Amino acid sequence: MSAFTRELVFFIRLRSGIAALALLLLLGLGGVASGLLETQRQHDAITRMQPLQASDVSAISAWVSRSGDPGNAAYYTFHATWNPPSDLAFAALGMGDVAPSILRVRALGLEAQLYEGDIINPEVAMPGRFDFAFVLIYVAPLFVILLLHDLFSAEREAGRLGVLRSTPQATARLWAPRIAVRLAGLLVALALPFLLGALIAGTPGWKTAAVLGLIAAYLAFWSLLSLAVGWRGTTSIGNGMTLAALWLVLALVAPSLAHVAINTAVPLRQGAELSLLQRNAVHRAWDIPKTATMDAFFQSHPEWAGTAPVTAPFHWKWYFAFHQVGDESVATLAQQYRDGILERSRLAERLGLILPTVGAQLALHRLAETDPRAQLAYQDRVRAFHKRLRTFYYPYIFNERPFGMEDFEKAPRYAPEIQEP
Repeated sequence: MSAFTRELVFFIRLRSGIAALALLLLLGLGGVASGLLETQRQHDAITRMQPLQASDVSAISAWVSRSGDPGNAAYYTFHATWNPPSDLAFAALGMGDVAPSILRVRALGLEAQLYEGDIINPEVAMPGRFDFAFVLIYVAPLFVILLLHDLFSAEREAGRLGVLRSTPQATARLWAPRIAVRLAGLLVALALPFLLGALIAGTPGWKTAAVLGLIAAYLAFWSLLSLAVGWRGTTSIGNGMTLAALWLVLALVAPSLAHVAINTAVPLRQGAELSLLQRNAVHRAWDIPKTATMDAFFQSHPEWAGTAPVTAPFHWKWYFAFHQVGDESVATLAQQYRDGILERSRLAERLGLILPTVGAQLALHRLAETDPRAQLAYQDRVRAFHKRLRTFYYPYIFNERPFGMEDFEKAPRYAPEIQEP
C-alpha cells in the first residue's frame, strides 16, 4: 500500500474531516445553484421582454400611424437593450447582481435614463451575494484552516513530533501524503460543484480550466499559510486562533479598509447626481429662448442648421434638441465618472497583487464578465445604440416627414454585441 493510499484510508476514517469536506461540497453546490438560478432569472427576463417589446411597439405604431407624427413615434417608443449573463456568470455574479440586465431607452436624453441603475464598485467591499465565488473566497479558507491547523501540533501534543522530525525521510513519507490527501479532498469538494455548474451553463473549456487553476492556486496559498503557522506554532488552539485572525484580516478587514481608501483617493459623483444635473439642464430649456437651445444643438449637429427655424410655442425638433443639449452639458462629467470607475478598478487590481482574496475575486469577476469593465462595455453599447436611434429619428423630426407604420419596421434594433457609435 502506497503512502498516499494509506493516508487516504486514515483520512476516510476521520469522521470530522469527511464531515468538513461534505459540508464544503454542499456549500459549493448551494453557491452554484444560487448563481444558476440568478442567471436563469436574467435569461428568462430577457426572453419574456422580447414579445412584450414587440407588442408595445405594435400598439404605438397603430396609434402614431394615424397622425404620422414623428415626434410621437420618437417620444413614446421605448427600445429594449439587454446584457445577457455570460456562460460563467453563475460562478461570480459580481456586477450582474446589482446592475440592470435590461434597460429600455428612448431617443430622449440618455444620461438620465442610463444612470437610473447606478454603478458601484463592490470588488473590494464586504462579501455580497451567496454564490460560488463567495464560497471560494470567504468560506473555503476556513475549511483549509480546519484541516491543516493541527497537522503538526497534534503530533507535538502527542509527543511524536520530535521523533518524526528526526527521521530523514519524514517529510516525504508522512507529511507530504497527509497534506496531499487533505488538499485533494478540498479541491474535489470545490471542483465538483463548479464543474457541474459549468456543464449546465455550457462554459467553454478554457474558462473552466482557468477557474480550476484559480481554485487550486487559492487553496495552495491558504494551505501554505496554514502549514507555515502550524510548523512554527505551539498548540492546536493557538494555531487555529492565529489563522482565524489572519483570515479575518485578509478576507474582510484589509479589503474593506482598502475599499474605503480607494473611494477616498478617487472620489466620484454618483450616477444619480449626473442624472439630476442632466434633468436640470433639460428643464432649463423651457425658460430660455429657443434660439439659444437650437444654436447650441447646431454646434454639434451642423447638418440640421439649415432647417426651418422654430417659431411655434412647441416643436418636436426643439424638444429633442434640448434633450441632446442636456446630455452634452454633462458629457464631461459623465466621462470623468467613467474614468473614475476605471481608475478604481485599476487600483483594485493592484490591490489584488497584494491581497490574494481580492485578486482571486477580481479574476473570477473578470472571467465571468461581471466586473465594472463589463458593465461599462454594456453602457457603451447602449450609447452607440442611442446614437443610432437619434440618427434615425432626426430626419423625420427636423424635415417634418410623416412617420408611418412601415417606418417603425426601419427603426434600429439593439443587438448585445459591440456596436460602433
